[in-house]
Amino acid sequence: MLPSSVFSPSDMPKCFPGLASLTSSDVTLSRDSGTLYSKTAVYSYGVNQLLQTRRVFVAILALGLFTMAARNVTDPDVWWHLRTGQLIVQTRAVFHTDPYSFTRFGQPWIDHEWLSQILIFGVYRLAGWGGLIVGFGAVIAATFLFVFSRCAGRPYVAGVITLLGAFAAAPSWGVRPQMLTLLLASVLLLILERSYEHPKLLWWTPALMLLWVNLHAGYALGIALMALFLVGDALDVAFGFKVEYEPAARFRVLTLAIVVCVALVPLNPYGVAMYAYPLETLRSPAMQSYIGEWHSPDFHQLRYLPTLVMIVATVALAAISPRRLRPREILLLSVTTYAALRSVRHIPIYALIAIPILSATLLAWLQERRITERLKSRRSLMTPAKTLLNAMLLTGFLVFLVARVRYVTHRQAGNEAKEFPAAAVSFIAAQRPPAPILNHYNWGGNFIWRLYPEYQVYIDGRADLYGDAFMDDFATTYYLRGDSWRRPFEKWGIRTVVLPPDAPLVTALQALPDWETVYCDNQAVVLTKGAR
Repeated sequence: MLPSSVFSPSDMPKCFPGLASLTSSDVTLSRDSGTLYSKTAVYSYGVNQLLQTRRVFVAILALGLFTMAARNVTDPDVWWHLRTGQLIVQTRAVFHTDPYSFTRFGQPWIDHEWLSQILIFGVYRLAGWGGLIVGFGAVIAATFLFVFSRCAGRPYVAGVITLLGAFAAAPSWGVRPQMLTLLLASVLLLILERSYEHPKLLWWTPALMLLWVNLHAGYALGIALMALFLVGDALDVAFGFKVEYEPAARFRVLTLAIVVCVALVPLNPYGVAMYAYPLETLRSPAMQSYIGEWHSPDFHQLRYLPTLVMIVATVALAAISPRRLRPREILLLSVTTYAALRSVRHIPIYALIAIPILSATLLAWLQERRITERLKSRRSLMTPAKTLLNAMLLTGFLVFLVARVRYVTHRQAGNEAKEFPAAAVSFIAAQRPPAPILNHYNWGGNFIWRLYPEYQVYIDGRADLYGDAFMDDFATTYYLRGDSWRRPFEKWGIRTVVLPPDAPLVTALQALPDWETVYCDNQAVVLTKGAR
C-alpha cells in the first residue's frame, strides 16, 4: 500500500485515468487519509518506477559488465590453484614448502593465495567450470559497479566511462585470485571516499585487511591506497582546497586505521614474512622480463587502445574542464598511471582510480557547454511504449547473458584443449615416459592438476618460488643461449621433455642421437632420452 503522501486525491484522475469506473474489489483504502487507490494503478506505478530509463540503464550496465567478464578459464595458474585448494581441504593444512616440483621440492613456499584457492576449489567442486565462470564474472562486475557508484552526477556519463575503464582492464580479467584483490580495492576506495562524510566507515578497513591478507598478497595495494589518501588529504589542505571535514580529526583517524591494518598483516599462516613478499615480487627482474602481464602495454595492440584513450582523455579533460583536479586526485592518478604504463597487470588499478575522476571532469565540461541541459530538456515522461521498450531491452540482455554463459561453459573443454596440451598429457598419463620431465612454463600448472603426484614438474607459474636465477636458466635452455643451455639436463638428469614444436630446444634435441620423439601434435612434442 502506498503512503498517502505519494498522491493527493486531486492527482489521482490525471495519474490514473479511469479511476471513477472502478469497483470496490479494485480499490485499496489508505488508513491515513481515506484516499482510494486502484490496485491496478498502484501495480502499474510500481512497474513504471522499476522500468524507469535510469534504472534500466544501470541494470543493463551491470548485465553488460557481467557478460564481458564471463569468459573461459584459460589462466595457466588456475590449475595449481585448484590442486592446492583441493589438498588444503583434504589435509586441513596449508603448504609451507613446495610439493609440486622436483627442482624446488621441500623449499620454503609462501602460498599467499591459500584462502582464494580454497574458494576456487570449493566453487569448482560444487558447480564445475560454469560455477567459476559465473562466480568470477560476478566478482568483476561487482568491482566495476562499486566504481560506478563512486561517480557523481548523471549515470549515463558515468556508465559510459565505467565501460571504457572495464574495456581497459579486461585483458587482465580471468578466474584468478587477483580479481578478488580488485574487488577489495574497489570496496576500499568506496570506504575511503565515503568516509569524508561518515568517518566511522574507516573502522571497516581492518576487517577488510584481515580478509585481504589471507586471500592475496595484493593487500599491499590497500595499504598503499590508504597512505596515498592520507598524503593527498594533506596536500589538499596545504594547497588551500576547500574541505568539508575537520582535517586534524581526519588525519588522526586515517593514520590510526593504517597503523591497525599494518599491524594485522602477520595474522596469516606465514606471519611476518608477508610484509616483505609483495616487495620481493615487484622487484623481481625475471618476472618483469619473462611474464607477459608484467610487461609494459604495447599500444600497437588493439586491446590496449582503451587504456590509451583513458590516459589521453584524462589529461586533456583536466586541461579544458572547468573542474579543477584536487591535489589528492593528481597524486592518485600520477602513481597509478605510472604503474599502468610500467605493467599491464596494474592497468585495472589505474581504471579504479581514473573512472570517477574522468567521469567528473567530463560531466563538468558537458555542463559548461549546457549539453546536459539540452539532453535533459529532450527527456520525455514514461509512456506505455517507453516502459515496454525498456522491459524488452532488459529482457533481451538477460536472455543474452544466459545464452552467453551457457555458450562459454560449453566451450570450456575445447578452449582448454587449445591452450594446453591435453592430448600430450593423456599420452604421458597412459604411456608413462621416464621422469624427470622438463616442461613449458605455461603448462606446469596444468601438469600439476592432471599428472601430480605421479609426476612432479620442472617449472610452473610460481615464479616467486623459483627465483630469478632459475628463470634465467630456463630461458637460456629454452632458447639455446650459449653453451650453458645443457646445464639443467646435467644437473637434474632430465629424461623427458614436453615443449611446443617450435621451441628451439626441441629442434636441438631432435638432432641429437640419444633423444627420440615419442609423441607429436601441433601443440606439443614429447621427447625421451635413451629410447634408442
